Amino acid sequence: ALFLLHGFTGSVASWTSHIERYAGEFTCIAVDLPGHGATASPADPARYAMERVVDDLTALCAHLGLDKAAWLGYSMGGRLALGVGVLAPQIVSALILEGASPGLADPAERAARVASDEFLAQRLERDGLVPFIDFWERIPLFATQERLPAERREALRRQRLNNNPLGLANSLRGMGQGSQPSFHTRLSAICVPTLLLAGEEDAKFRALAQEMAAAIPNARFSTIPNAGHAAHFEQPAIFDDLVLSFLRQHSVGAFS
Repeated sequence: ALFLLHGFTGSVASWTSHIERYAGEFTCIAVDLPGHGATASPADPARYAMERVVDDLTALCAHLGLDKAAWLGYSMGGRLALGVGVLAPQIVSALILEGASPGLADPAERAARVASDEFLAQRLERDGLVPFIDFWERIPLFATQERLPAERREALRRQRLNNNPLGLANSLRGMGQGSQPSFHTRLSAICVPTLLLAGEEDAKFRALAQEMAAAIPNARFSTIPNAGHAAHFEQPAIFDDLVLSFLRQHSVGAFS
């Protein structure tokens, strides 16, 4: 089994074309995270906390009769997949983390990020979903997507707009980088095979991926050329080749 966890403003639709490639070899389970897609958008930001969502995913594994699974996550979903690896290692056979982060180790930096995420959450609630997505699409993190054909960018925009503004606001509050636990000191305890991925033009997260790959005992790092933060979206064929090669290499016994 392979769980797929999307990024902020994403949904299970983010993985549709990838699942088409993976499903011939692996049982794919894509999840709408709290506040996204068809999953509920609770009014309490605490319900979005990473620890609570890891508990939800652990319960989902049990409900599906799965002892272990591989976990693939992008950005927010990458941070969450890492959280599953640290907080619920008993259900993890392998990790694939794209554009992920182990959180913020410095308390002052964490507090600043909480304040920044709260500002964005209030902006979303005040202005509404469309103006927020207009802003979100233009942040420097996604600048490389301007090279993509207009129809692909418009399809991504439709996915982003198919979300609940309350859910997105509370996702920022409950699962932002300032709110999540810092996993820096716990990376060395991850013993499953781990693949760290980042776009070559995503300098910040490329550096973070290299740092995590050095700290996790059974990890390796690969860069995806001509891509920024959303490498799976910008270079899907290269991304899928890397993911499938990794899963095939570690499938014998690891996913039993």
